[in-house]
Amino acid sequence: MNSILVKRLFATAMCAAVFAQPLLLASCKNKDKDKGKPADYGTYGADIAREIASQYPDRAAYSEGESQTGAYIEGKIKELGFTPEIQTFQKEGDGKTEAKSSANYIVKIPGTGFYCAQDGGGYEIEHRVAIIGTHYDAAILPAYKPKADAKKDSKDKKTKETEAPKYVFDGISDNASGTACVLTALKAFKEYKDVGYDVWFVFFGAGTDNHNGAEEFCKALSKEEFYSIDVMYNIDSLYSGDKVYASSGFKSLQKNRKYEMRRKLYQTYDVCFTNTLNTNYGFDLYYNEACIKGLDIDDDGYKDVFSEVPIAISDYKAFDDRFIPIVYFESFDYNYTSMEKMRETKNLTLQDFDGTVRGTPADCTAFLDSILVEEDKDRDGDGEIDCTGDRLQIRINCVAFIVCEALLKGSDKGMTPAEYEAFKIESTRQTFYSETTKATETSASSETSDTSDTSESSETSESSESSATATTKKASN
Repeated sequence: MNSILVKRLFATAMCAAVFAQPLLLASCKNKDKDKGKPADYGTYGADIAREIASQYPDRAAYSEGESQTGAYIEGKIKELGFTPEIQTFQKEGDGKTEAKSSANYIVKIPGTGFYCAQDGGGYEIEHRVAIIGTHYDAAILPAYKPKADAKKDSKDKKTKETEAPKYVFDGISDNASGTACVLTALKAFKEYKDVGYDVWFVFFGAGTDNHNGAEEFCKALSKEEFYSIDVMYNIDSLYSGDKVYASSGFKSLQKNRKYEMRRKLYQTYDVCFTNTLNTNYGFDLYYNEACIKGLDIDDDGYKDVFSEVPIAISDYKAFDDRFIPIVYFESFDYNYTSMEKMRETKNLTLQDFDGTVRGTPADCTAFLDSILVEEDKDRDGDGEIDCTGDRLQIRINCVAFIVCEALLKGSDKGMTPAEYEAFKIESTRQTFYSETTKATETSASSETSDTSDTSESSETSESSESSATATTKKASN
């Protein structure tokens, strides 16, 4: 009777679970909907990028425009409730030119730290650092600079004097977009709690002068600071290229160091693909899979495979040269069969400079917006507009989101306090289980031994009794 009752109750529970499943799924969907879309940061970053480009179009390294851009960034940082550290540096004159100065703007946000294994045994808290950096200056390549003695003969012009010029260089892509993305990440990061990493947001000056700001930053690091850095995320030129790529540094090409130097890169892909960035925004994060073989890319005397590394050199170089893992974000197009043919874009309307935008007059807000900004979209097909058509906004927000979420992947060298507590609980459970199992086995072994001894004693007793009986009978006879 009890067996039949149990079976009926089990069957009833299973039916209830089956019928309740649609309701549970609906509840989950509503919960996800209420939670909101990832990377939903609005126009904050795109507005900043366009503001920098319009207000400070001439912000070459060490220029007044660069200095004004730095002051603008400082103001934005303070609006977010932080006080930046300003690291000034100089470029010495060469006899023909005077010394020039620039500055890096640094925001350091402490984390919880990580419990790291010690050589003597046990675990102790250590603070590991993740850097999110970009350069805020911009410069047109020398070949495209207007000449001072250019003649203003209207007969040689293809357009009328009254027409607006097609290009007015302002560096919207390189690198107002990267600067705005780091500010967006800083704003978004305020909502993150209990992050293990100490996170440093750095805006480098003089990036277009051989990445001088990043180099000076690295030179100023103490030994302790240097060895505490796990990764540097470098964000650069997000607007004009056909796709957004993430790449590792050239030191990752060295034998036996590939995974060590690329682990953080793979984590960014994981963040992108496990969230709904493509569903909500049509955004994908690509990696260079050209796989061109037979090239000595890093000049170390060995043939390399050109894959998962970039062509462009940027602020990351100072860190990569020091064997700090880097992740470099940029917009480009690596879908070519040779490095010589590779360009930022195959867009037919952006071929005035052979598909190159960075450092050319085509890096112009009005020009790029007229080509790359589309109409807002209804991506989920419910009849309501739910996605902007502004490529700049989408890319700035999605990259900022990816970087912030990648920080949650933690350090390869330790555990966050929460992870450490879980580790201790599990270790205690395993120890208890092991000791309990051992005690049980010992007890069982003892009982088996006692049973065996009793059995042997009984057999011996029976044998003795039989022997005694036989002896008695023989004596009687």
